[in-house]
Amino acid sequence: MSREDEVLRIAHSKKELRTRDIMQELGVSRQYAVILVNGLVTDEKLIKVGATNRAYYLLPEVAQNPEAFPQKISRRLKNDGLQEHEIYADIRNQYPPIRGLPENVRSILNYAFSEMLNNAIEHSRSKYVEVEVGVRNHKLHFVVNDFGIGVFRNVMREKGLRTEVEAMQDLLKGKTTTMPKSHSGQGIFFTSKAADTFILESYGYELTIHNKMHEVAYRELPALKRGTRVTFIIDAASPRHLSALFRKFSVGTEFAFNKTEIKVKLYASGDGVHVSRSQARRILEGLDKFESIILDFDQVPTIGQAFADEVFRVFQQAHPKIELHPINMNDAVRFMVERVEK
Repeated sequence: MSREDEVLRIAHSKKELRTRDIMQELGVSRQYAVILVNGLVTDEKLIKVGATNRAYYLLPEVAQNPEAFPQKISRRLKNDGLQEHEIYADIRNQYPPIRGLPENVRSILNYAFSEMLNNAIEHSRSKYVEVEVGVRNHKLHFVVNDFGIGVFRNVMREKGLRTEVEAMQDLLKGKTTTMPKSHSGQGIFFTSKAADTFILESYGYELTIHNKMHEVAYRELPALKRGTRVTFIIDAASPRHLSALFRKFSVGTEFAFNKTEIKVKLYASGDGVHVSRSQARRILEGLDKFESIILDFDQVPTIGQAFADEVFRVFQQAHPKIELHPINMNDAVRFMVERVEK
């Protein structure tokens, strides 16, 4: 029996194989035990779980059972020369449940996790970044947590905005970035669309997007969270595809991010109505970067004449090549839109 076969025999007798088990039963050095298991991992006869001295190994047939793995894998990383693709590859290799996901969901995880970790690395100015990935109860989730300047405060400062809510509104439009020379501002936008549930929490404010329910909500939290915490949740068997998501927000045959969707209700004044030109201008700010704009009037009871005129005459005349598509209008909103003199 070869040494490798002896290692597999030991693995069959134990729930979790560790290098110390090989050392004790075969009487070999730690270095040689590591060489043996690494060779079996390369040949896919063993599955590695975890890293460094906490790593253990499973037989492939054991690894097919999700209960064989911890609910999540976590890392605390010093933000010094981090590369998001390297961190993702490390987590993927050390957490086998990721490999059991459908290809489309793995692609979404790779994209979304990498985008959010890159934001923390390059924007947060945080000394440390914490990451977590887990698959449990048919749900995939990840968390990226930093202790830096905060996403909403950062956008407020760079864009000259007055409140965290205005910063959230800008982020929902897409193409909002505090580093325009090196970032397109697409990361948060597409990541939030790819999730079933997407949560941004920073310094006492929270933005939550429930895509299955088509709901977006802002709220102020009682506890002050320093920095930014991103939470991403998706069904592990989701039929969603990144290519379809990119295509949805593209006009033309190329995957160019030139289309966006605005939920008008999120820009209401304190009394919940949309009346003034200033409210309309707040919605339209930054939208001249797009070729097509969907204005979703769901749950908007009515709009004022000045509001409708600013959107559908003034803005449209200033940007004749941009297509405006109002949807989900009730009769009162439709009446005000249709009576605009263009």
